[in-house]
Amino acid sequence: MILLYTNNITSRLSYIAGVIFSKILKVEYELTQDPQKFQNHDGPKINYSVDDVGDALVIRPRELLFEQHITAKEPFVTQWDNVKIFFQTDDNSHIPFDLFAASFYLISRYEENLPFYQDEHGRFEAKQSLAYNNNFLQEPIIDQWAYILADMLAEHFPGFRPGSRAFQYISTIDIDNAYAFLFKGISRTLGATLRSLLNLNIEDNIRRYQTLASKRDPYDTYDVFFDIHQKYNINPLWFFLVGNSGKFDDNVSIDKTAYQNLIRDLAGRFDVGLHPSYRAFKDYELLNQEIGKLENIIGRKVTKSRQHYLKIHFNETYNNLIKAGIQEDYTMGYATDIGFRAGTCTPFNYYDLQQEQETSLMVYPFQLMDITLNQHKGYNITEAISMVEDLIEKVKRVNGTFISIWHNEALSDHGHWKGWETVYREMLRLVFEQ
Repeated sequence: MILLYTNNITSRLSYIAGVIFSKILKVEYELTQDPQKFQNHDGPKINYSVDDVGDALVIRPRELLFEQHITAKEPFVTQWDNVKIFFQTDDNSHIPFDLFAASFYLISRYEENLPFYQDEHGRFEAKQSLAYNNNFLQEPIIDQWAYILADMLAEHFPGFRPGSRAFQYISTIDIDNAYAFLFKGISRTLGATLRSLLNLNIEDNIRRYQTLASKRDPYDTYDVFFDIHQKYNINPLWFFLVGNSGKFDDNVSIDKTAYQNLIRDLAGRFDVGLHPSYRAFKDYELLNQEIGKLENIIGRKVTKSRQHYLKIHFNETYNNLIKAGIQEDYTMGYATDIGFRAGTCTPFNYYDLQQEQETSLMVYPFQLMDITLNQHKGYNITEAISMVEDLIEKVKRVNGTFISIWHNEALSDHGHWKGWETVYREMLRLVFEQ
């Protein structure tokens, strides 16, 4: 068991110690303020203070974990042992930065709890983040730091070994638009036809009316997913948008029998969650209504969610989810960039900085989304596969959890998704065969 000595056991320190030791390193630990107990401990121990309390691995603390307020920080990022660090300490520390404070800063999304410039959808953009601006967004840096800490403990206390955890993969699929052309109703179909004509998109209209005649929609790729997943025995998690139609909610109406039947079919075989609508990310009543709609269709409680357009406002969005009975959220990632928004590939409990407490909501951070690769980054198929391979390899190195977001239309071979089934198949090969 690891014993960590500190002058003050705070909620923040207790939380991040649990992330580092329990969730990542899988080891038992205890925090203590008793110097005599610490000195008498004959196992691995960490002195997280400025006191001299005997032989131990020393990490000098910064102020962050002992505060109870949110103030603007200006972390200065440098390089140490081939990894980026910030919240540097002094020469009397075996590790030259406050690993616990730096990890907490990233995983609590401290910088997103401060005022920031919102993009057109009210989101915190990747380019505003410390990780993006210091070129470590594509590193699971908290997990990397944790394993460096484990190596140093092993050097300092021979015989120490971290627990074992295995690389995992979670496939998640968002149904923003269940069908491209079918079941949209006369008014929406005519409106879409007019827009295509005004945009001189003749091909889109040809495909639309071919689909209406043949009843085979390009976004009806569910059997394709089933066939691909069967090879690797994958049970994906499907997220359904069930809110009312709007500018950014262009799905088939939940009142359509075909859409309800699709949801029931998938829910009968797989786990499903809610894709709260564009306006529901700050509207508790609307969120609750949409949860009720989905529960009525599938006949069981909805406990998983991912925000449409990946819209999160700390801490309002997450607290609404908790209040509505959501237990797991899969929104933690950026729409415009791939990588590790919270600095980790390890699922973690959300820490509420306003209330200064760990919550029951489990956050599952994802690393990549098909739309990011295809539209925001504009990668071709070869470039996309290369980026996917790099991320998977980094997650595997720390035995983390790789989570991807795909949409049903990405396998449609329609429009800008031409050929992208190859990327999905190659991603799964890299996950399971390499």
